[in-house]
Amino acid sequence: MLVSPFTTTATEIALPGKVEPSGLEVRVRELPAPAGGEVVLRMDATGVSFAEQQMRRGKYYDQPPFPFVPGYDVVGTVTAVGPQADAALVGRRFAAVTKLGGWASHLLVDAADLVPVPDGVDAASAETVLVNGITAWQMLHRTAKVRGGATIVVLGANGGVGSTLVQLARHAGITVIGTASPRHHQHVRDLGAVPVDYRDPGMYQRIRDIAPDGVDAVFDHVGGPGLKESWGLVRRGGTLVSYGTAATKNEEGNSRLPVLQSIAQLALWNYLPNGKNAYFYNFWAGKRHLEAFRGRLREDLTQVLGLLAAGALTPQIAARFPLSEAGAALALAESRTVAGKVVIVSDPNR
Repeated sequence: MLVSPFTTTATEIALPGKVEPSGLEVRVRELPAPAGGEVVLRMDATGVSFAEQQMRRGKYYDQPPFPFVPGYDVVGTVTAVGPQADAALVGRRFAAVTKLGGWASHLLVDAADLVPVPDGVDAASAETVLVNGITAWQMLHRTAKVRGGATIVVLGANGGVGSTLVQLARHAGITVIGTASPRHHQHVRDLGAVPVDYRDPGMYQRIRDIAPDGVDAVFDHVGGPGLKESWGLVRRGGTLVSYGTAATKNEEGNSRLPVLQSIAQLALWNYLPNGKNAYFYNFWAGKRHLEAFRGRLREDLTQVLGLLAAGALTPQIAARFPLSEAGAALALAESRTVAGKVVIVSDPNR
C-alpha cells in the first residue's frame, strides 16, 4: 500500500544505441508501483560522469545492451514508498548511486541505497560529490591510505573526480600536483594544487622536477601507455591507483579489454620487489557482500556530504541543464572545455 500519491509516469532520457549526444531519445513510460523496500524518487539533480560518456560509445566496462537509461547517481525527494519501506521517508531528500536510470524525472530506488542530504546543501551541489566524492574519498583514504604531509599527483585535476580529490587531499594536509590543460590552470591553483600541462610532451619530467624524490601516490584515470609513466613517479612505499582507461575511449573493439590489460599490468607490478603498490579502483568492488558494500558507501558519502555542508568542499558545477536538454549536457561534458561536473536538473513545471 502506498503512503503518498504515486506518479505513474516518468520522463526518461534513453541511449538507443551508439549515437551522438543529439541522438538521445526522450520517452515517457508508466512507472511500476514500488516493490517491497523500494521508494519512488523524484529527481532533483543528476549529472554527466565519464561513465555516461563511455556508455554512449558502447565502451563502458559492463554496460547493459542498448537501449537503456543512463544516469550514475541522483539526488531526489521521496514521493512514495512500497511495502516494508519507512513511510517517514516521504518528502525527504536523499542521494543515491544508481549506476543506471538517473536521467529520469522519477525512478525506483531501493530504500537501503538512500543517503540523507544535509539541510542547507542544494541538490546540484550534492550531485557533484556523489559518485565523484565516494570515488575520490575511497581512493585517497581506503585504497592509497595517504597521510597528511604526503605529495600526490592527480591526473585530470579539473574534472569531476579530480577536482574533488584535490580538495579532499588538501583538506587532509596533502600536497597535490594536478594535470590539466592550460585554460584550467588557474582553477587548479584555486583548488590548492600545483598545475602541470597534460598536453606537454615533457609532462612527467615536469612532475619529476617538482617532486624529484617521487610522490606518495598517483591517481590515474587515463590508463594506456601513460600508466607506466605514472608508475615511474611513485616513490618506494607509495601507491599507484588506476581508475579508468580514458586514453582508449575512442578506440574500437572490446570495451573490457583495456580495463583487463590495466588490471593485469598493475598486478604484475605488485609482484616486483620494489616496495611500491599498484591497484585498480573499482567502485563496485565488494558488492557481492551487499550489506558491507552499502555500509561503506553510506559511511563515505556521509563524510563527503558533511565536508560539503561545512564548506570544506566547494561544489564544482560546470553547468546546469534541464533533463530535456540532456543531449546538450552530454555534449558539453565531452567537449573537455569545462571544469567540474555538468549537472542535469528537473525540467520546470514538471
